[in-house]
Order: sequence, then structure tokens, then C-alpha cells
Amino acid sequence: MSNLRKFISYYKPHRKLFIIDMVCAFIVAAADLFYPMIAKNIINDYIPDRNIRAVIVFCIILLGIYVIKALLNFVIQYWGHIVGVGIQADMRRDVFSHLQTLPFSYFDETKTGTIMSRIINDLMDISELAHHCPEDLFISLVTLIGSFIMLAKINIMLTLIVFAVVPILVVYSVVMRLRMKNAFKLSKEKIAEINANIETSISGIRVAKSYTAAEHELERFDKSNEDFKKARRQAYKAMGQFHSGMTFFTDFLYVAVIFAGGLFRYNGMINDGELVAYLLYVTIFLNPVKRLISFFEQLQDGMTGLNRFFELMDVKSEEESENAISVPAGSVKGDIEFENVSFAYRAREGEDEGNHVIDNFSLEIKRGKCIALVGPSGAGKTTLCHLIPRFYELDSGSIKLDGRDIKDYSRKSLRENIGMVAQDVFLFNGTVSENIEYGKLGASREEIIEAAKKANIHDFIMSLENGYDTNVGERGVKLSGGQKQRISIARVFLKNPSILILDEATSALDNETEVQIQASLEELMKGRTSIVVAHRLSTVRHADEIVVITKNGIEEKGSHDELMAENGIYSRLYGYSVK
Repeated sequence: MSNLRKFISYYKPHRKLFIIDMVCAFIVAAADLFYPMIAKNIINDYIPDRNIRAVIVFCIILLGIYVIKALLNFVIQYWGHIVGVGIQADMRRDVFSHLQTLPFSYFDETKTGTIMSRIINDLMDISELAHHCPEDLFISLVTLIGSFIMLAKINIMLTLIVFAVVPILVVYSVVMRLRMKNAFKLSKEKIAEINANIETSISGIRVAKSYTAAEHELERFDKSNEDFKKARRQAYKAMGQFHSGMTFFTDFLYVAVIFAGGLFRYNGMINDGELVAYLLYVTIFLNPVKRLISFFEQLQDGMTGLNRFFELMDVKSEEESENAISVPAGSVKGDIEFENVSFAYRAREGEDEGNHVIDNFSLEIKRGKCIALVGPSGAGKTTLCHLIPRFYELDSGSIKLDGRDIKDYSRKSLRENIGMVAQDVFLFNGTVSENIEYGKLGASREEIIEAAKKANIHDFIMSLENGYDTNVGERGVKLSGGQKQRISIARVFLKNPSILILDEATSALDNETEVQIQASLEELMKGRTSIVVAHRLSTVRHADEIVVITKNGIEEKGSHDELMAENGIYSRLYGYSVK
């Protein structure tokens, strides 16, 4: 019920249009109740009295009612769907906004295609539900009540006898609805799996082609596609049972009306006109029942999508301290201190426990200094970098920035003071200018060009056909690795942060490109607290301090020359990296 109340709140911005839709629906439902009474009067009174004028007048009135009904049906179909689309847009904006607040751990554990399925497929079903549910239920309710009253007015005893079967129909529909709920939920989950597989396959299409793995990808898709087909088969089986059962009960009601009505007419308890009107009202009564039977699949899809929507909306956002302060971008000095930090990644679905990465780690980094973190893979170097901007929350210990716990800064202001250049550069499907501008949204073209010059990418950009307005393609596919890396460096130059984190920023590049990029990075590091993660140790020789980290924590610390003289872990790693 709480989800239903939340859903109803989405109608508020559209309530005027919604009220118009409901008023039109009420008039349309009421209009159908005139025809049987007019038919009864014509059969019982006007034809026996040979009053052809009355017949013509009432037929004209009935035609006028149907013209109005047609116009109102247009309003219902057009503006009613507009209400649904408006609610869908509001819900999609809310869920997209909510996604921006979720912790990194949620995206680590949830497939992109699954999230997309909830934003697109589920909300499409909810949109149809938002339009049809109140409208269909309201029209059906008005028609059911109105026709039942008219049936009772014609002959109450006949109505009570005939409608003794209705409670059985209601119980059957409730039982079948519960069966359908689980079946439709499973089919939603399976279509989300298909979307996830498609998203992964399309993103990795170049890898698949290079490894000639098309058949493997097809096998993976076929498996999820078959699972969806089986789940949908179960849903349609439950739906078929519901439809066939409900149809039988409505057909049985027709038989009951004809049999009981025939007996009543035979015994003179009802006249010809009343029997005709009664049969017409029974048809009107059963029309909304049939409407609801047809509507039930849509209702089940929509309610399942609605529950999945609120499941996502109920995922906890990144928590913010009540007394968190905001500081201007570039205003922090850059002193960083790790104090007894421990962290483990949460267990994924199907795993008993998470991945423990960092245990009781302590390190002090002075402002303006360059610290290099080196060591074997899996030691937690990248994780330490991700903990500083609070992409993940510590299990224990603290990280201080300028002597203040990072939890005391608002996430927004903390991250505004930190710039990151990673190995896996992500560029948005837009222009070169738009991707650089991401470092400082709203920056002028002059600022963007200046940042590009500092990153030594300006001349290349100007050689492109459309210069800074050239589209880079999805994930920057039209550019080389070095070019993408330079654009990401320009983005950080534009941001001008106090703290710089370089996470394997040149490890994926060839030696010549690395040398060129390294010059840009050294320019970028000037005057900033810099943390460099590197496997290629030739790039960190000039760091103020090199920290060697293994799964046991900090093993060695010192300058390049000091660590080489110790002839320990760093010396061995350096020897491997320069071979």
C-alpha cells in the first residue's frame, strides 16, 4: 500500500488534466445506460401506441448522446495518455536523479542492462498503468453500479437470482491474480537479464569480433532468451487460466439470465420491454467485466514494474553527515592522512563474504607532494584512491583532509577539489569541447582551449574537420588511446583541483605516447598534492616519496634512490618493469 500511495502522489502535478479525464470517463460510462431504457419504452409504449414521433425524437436524443460520447472518448484516449506520459517522464527523472546519488557499490553489483530495463521497460508499463488503471477502473465501476441499479429497478428478484454467481467470480479473480503476480515478476527479471546481456555484448562487440566469439555471444544470448521465454510462458499460462475462467463465468451469467428471464416472462413476472432492457443491461454490466479481464495483463505488468521501480528508489543513497561543510573548489590545501583504514568490498550475489582489501592502513601525505603507490595487483592501491573522494565508505579508521575527516565535507565539495585521471578513460558521446568542459561545466571556449593547450592536445584538435566541435563517438571510439588520455588530462586542467589522483594513467599507452603524456602530467602535478598509482615504475622515479604496498600493507617507503639502495621489493619490481 505504501508503494501505491507513492504512485498516487505522481498524479498531483497533472491533477487538472486527470480530473478532466475522469469527468469525461464518467459521462461516457453514464451515456451507455440510456439505450436500454429507451429501447424498453419504445417496445412497451411507443410502438403499441403507434407514436412514431416519440420514436424519432428519442433516437435523435440517443444519437446526440453518442456524438458527445465520441468527442469525450477522444479526450480520454488523447489527454489520458498524455497524463500517463507525463507521469512516466516524472518517474524517469526521479529514478535517474536517484541513480546519481547511489554509491559505487550499487553499480559494482548491478548490471547496466538491468538498470536500463527498469528505466525504460518498467516505466513504459507504468505509463500505461497510470493512464488505463484509474480510467478503466472508474468507467467499470460507474457502469457496474449504474447497470446493477437499473437491473434491480426492472426486477429485483431476477437480479438477486442471477447475480448469485458474482461472488464466485470475484474470489476466482483474486486467487488467479496472486498466481499471475509471481509469474509476471519473474518475466520482468528475465527481460532485464536479456537487456544486460545485449548491453554487454554491444559494448564488447570489438572484442567479440577480434576473438571470433560471435557464436559464444549468441549462445549466451540464447540462454537468457530461452529463460525469458519460459518465464513468459508461465505468465501467459496463469493469464490463460484467468481469462478462460473469467470468460466461462461471464458466459454462464448470460445463460443464467436467459433461463431465469425466460421463466419470469413465462410466468408473467416481467414484460417484453423489461426483458429486452434487462438483457441489454446485463450486456452493459458484463462489458466492464470483460474490459477488466483484458486489462488484467496490463495491470499485472504495470504493478510489477511499479514494485521494481520503488525497489530501486528504496536503495539507500550516499549518506551525508548532518554537519557536513561545503568548501569552494580549489580551496583545500591538500594534506591527506590515512589513519588505521580498513575496507572490504561487499559480497556479490551468491558470495558468502566480501573481498577484504585494506587492513589497518596508515599513511600521511603532505600538501603539494607527489606520492607514488606501487606494488603487486590486488594490494588495494586503486581502492585507496577511491576512498579519498568517498566513492566507497570505510569499514573502520578515518581519512583526513587538512586535518578534518573527509566525512565532514559534503561529497560535492570534496570531489570538486579532487581531479582523477585513470587508465580507462571514459568519453561521452559528444564533441571534444563538451568532453573537456565536463571538468568545469559552463566554462568558456577560451578556458577550454587553454586547458587543451596545457594538455598538448590543442594542435591535434584543430587538425580535425570540425575542430573542437568534432564528435568523438561512443566512449571516444573515434580517437586513439593517447588522444583520449590527453582529453581527460585537459578536463582535469580545466577543473584545476587541489588534489590530483593518477591511476595507471599511462599504462595502456605505447612508450612514445607515454613520454608525451608524461610531460603533460608533470605540468598538471605542479603545485598540487598528487597520488600516482603505477605498475610501470619508470614513470614514478621523480616522486617525492614512493610507497610499496602489498596485501600485508606498507612494506617500504622512500625515494627512488633510497628504495633501490635497500635492494628490496621495489628494487625487484623496478627491475622487472624496465626490462
